[in-house]
Amino acid sequence: MARGRVVKLDRGYPLVKVEGLDPFRCEHATALVKGRRIRSVIGDFVDVELPCGHDNGIIRSIEARRSQFVRRDPAERTSSQVLAANFERVVVVEPAVDLNVKRLERELVLAHEAGVQVSVLLTKADLVSSARELEAVERLARDLAGSSVEVRSMSTAHPETVDAVRAWFPEGTLGVLLGKSGVGKSSLVNLLVGQQVMETGAVREGDGKGRHTTVSRAIVSIPGAGDVVDMPGVRGLGLWDADNGIEAAFPDVAAFSSECRFRDCKHEAEPGCAVLAAVQRGDLASVRVESYRALKDELDQMRRRREEARQMRGEKASDQRDSRKGAFRARSRYNRGSARR
Repeated sequence: MARGRVVKLDRGYPLVKVEGLDPFRCEHATALVKGRRIRSVIGDFVDVELPCGHDNGIIRSIEARRSQFVRRDPAERTSSQVLAANFERVVVVEPAVDLNVKRLERELVLAHEAGVQVSVLLTKADLVSSARELEAVERLARDLAGSSVEVRSMSTAHPETVDAVRAWFPEGTLGVLLGKSGVGKSSLVNLLVGQQVMETGAVREGDGKGRHTTVSRAIVSIPGAGDVVDMPGVRGLGLWDADNGIEAAFPDVAAFSSECRFRDCKHEAEPGCAVLAAVQRGDLASVRVESYRALKDELDQMRRRREEARQMRGEKASDQRDSRKGAFRARSRYNRGSARR
């Protein structure tokens, strides 16, 4: 038995790297997945066995994850899907041209929910018409992200702008790039590595949009720095247990919310609502409150569907709570360790 790390996922099969060996393809032990939907994901630490005469290694166990990126499974509305694990930073990548505010808000929620450091990178800055317009886009992104999130812009036409981004990935750490197809994630990885390691698609003139090129998740090592995962463009960003992520992604709304008269205030028409009062005074943008409420409503609806599905399966509510305790404890230990550092 050996300890390794999942460094790539391609068409469902994990590629595991064990110290001193080349990465090799693995399958999951029947006892590990029987009756449960447990599969290793990129970044997982696993115990593997290499049976004689067997083409693939066998993953016998998966270590508790100290962080994970989770979304609602787009194929099953009442299930979650883990896309990556055991990373220290999420970099949300959005183009500086035609910044999609709604998508950025959602990406920030999911990134914060992982309980790690979060950054925002605005790519294709050279396509913005003027320096003043780029400053306005950066200011908007900072207003949305909050003071705890560093926001930078870069351009493949100016590789020097990548140097500051490299500092986000110190040695011994793993970062995840989150963004839709065509925003420049693969080009960024190539610039960080210093050579062509990821396929990139042609960019259309006018809107600067590219095509989907990354089809598998893989950990890529950055010379003189840490590692990074260039995940395929994530179209579906359904929320899953994202209360903490919503509060962290909307620090302005959360700050006023703590002053509301009622703890369960929905910021709609309740008396003593500090959020609505802040909107009326001009201290808080109404569009931010609308986005906050919409994401909260989505989360509530998803939970109702999950509860209905659980009752149809005849499960107890405690079954779901117990299944989440391990991940919660692992993340809590990681967050306490990060605070001490």
